[in-house]
Amino acid sequence: MKIKKFLYSQKVAPYVFVLPFILSFALFWIYPLCSTIMMSFQDVGPAGAEWVGLKNFSKLLKDTVFHTAIKNSMQYMLWTLVLLIPFPMAFAVLMDSRLVKAKGVWKAFLYLPALTSVVISGTLFRLMFSEYKTGQMNVIMAALGFGTFKWLKVKATGLMALLIVCCWRWTGVNMLYFLSGLKAIDGALYESAEIDGANAWQKFRYITIPLLKPTTIYVLTISVYAGLSMFMESYMLWAGPDSPNNIGLTIVGYLYKRGITKNQLGYGSAVGLVLLVMALIINIVQLVLNGTFKKEER
Repeated sequence: MKIKKFLYSQKVAPYVFVLPFILSFALFWIYPLCSTIMMSFQDVGPAGAEWVGLKNFSKLLKDTVFHTAIKNSMQYMLWTLVLLIPFPMAFAVLMDSRLVKAKGVWKAFLYLPALTSVVISGTLFRLMFSEYKTGQMNVIMAALGFGTFKWLKVKATGLMALLIVCCWRWTGVNMLYFLSGLKAIDGALYESAEIDGANAWQKFRYITIPLLKPTTIYVLTISVYAGLSMFMESYMLWAGPDSPNNIGLTIVGYLYKRGITKNQLGYGSAVGLVLLVMALIINIVQLVLNGTFKKEER
């Protein structure tokens, strides 16, 4: 009875409810992070771990393949920000308007790719961008009077293939985020603007975009992390971590290649730590520039 009374007390009950989250957070985030930091200063092998200090990080500074992986991941992230913020926002506004009928069907249709296995979708897109004549993209090129292309062996078309996979998979998800943000905007604002003679573009520019700022910042934040940590799409598109001249190599792909394939867990941990720091710095900078940490004036 004393234990039950203790657990149901107003002071203890809140901590009991949050305890599962705290335990899972400590077990699946804090502990792996601490282990990664520790291993990044070690040479981890089958026989044991040897402390090497900053050797892994100094090696990263001279690793040209790692530099290529950073460049590829940054390019991919920037393009995903360009494509996966304005277009889903526009689709959400269109979906929220009276112009679209059967909205539930369209929402389900656009969200369905996010439920598809990355392994299956990546394999299908690899076949689509095959360099052979039977590949769907080459069939289209042939119908237009062009020859066959080696889509996944050229930097520009390889990046294009990755972005197509990304947009196909995540446009619907981001659209739903923006739709939820639109539901929070008071419709009276649009009615007042319409009475004052504002057209559709003016309402979108002066009402929708400013009031969607919290949702936009959220989508921007998760898109930065998702762009820098992309791995499975590239892995499936090139059927492994290797690609011609490393055109599809990402930071996480390089981490997998060195840490898992070559069993260099210490070096792979250093790569992962650099990735975490990069993502944190980029997101902190964009959050500061967006005024997220500014105190509200009373």
